[in-house]
Amino acid sequence: MSALRPDLAIIAREVREGARVLDVGCGDGALMAALRDTKNVDARGLELNAHDVATAVSRGLSVIQGDADTDLAEYPDGSFDYAILSQTLQTTKRPDLVLDHLVRIGREAFVSFPNFAQWRIRFAHMFGGRMPVTKQLPHLWYDTPNIHHVTIDDFRSLLHDRNIEIEGQWFLSGNKPRGDRFANLLAQHAVFKLRRK
Repeated sequence: MSALRPDLAIIAREVREGARVLDVGCGDGALMAALRDTKNVDARGLELNAHDVATAVSRGLSVIQGDADTDLAEYPDGSFDYAILSQTLQTTKRPDLVLDHLVRIGREAFVSFPNFAQWRIRFAHMFGGRMPVTKQLPHLWYDTPNIHHVTIDDFRSLLHDRNIEIEGQWFLSGNKPRGDRFANLLAQHAVFKLRRK
């Protein structure tokens, strides 16, 4: 699992052996394949991009093409042990409703996202006056898939408003883990493990 993106490696480490997993916005299925191969997980995927769906299916994974904003309503309550949304929340039209579906469908949910309050992004706005283009956010303002710029503090506030409990949280600066202290200022990415209260 060392070849996984750092946020996915955290999620993979936390998923228990033999679990049923729904990976929403699964991309090419890298996480699903790792979970299948190392933890005997029954993984299903939902992905918007047709090319990524084809790549995941060619790996022998059960992935369908679909949209998190509209298709999650079709899944029954508690039908998976975990519902996962990695680096996708900020691209959805209604992240609040997608989050509600995640904690309804999965007994637990993982959500990871780029932190738009990280100091480099603040610095770029303050002194450059332009939307930053970084390794973390490689798109120009007009072609970015990110339509909601969420921060760690924004996300925690949303969880409080939606009555969702934080069971675990991890923060990354680059590929390295960092502590919770000043995470909203210093962390580039966040991973949360959640459950409905």
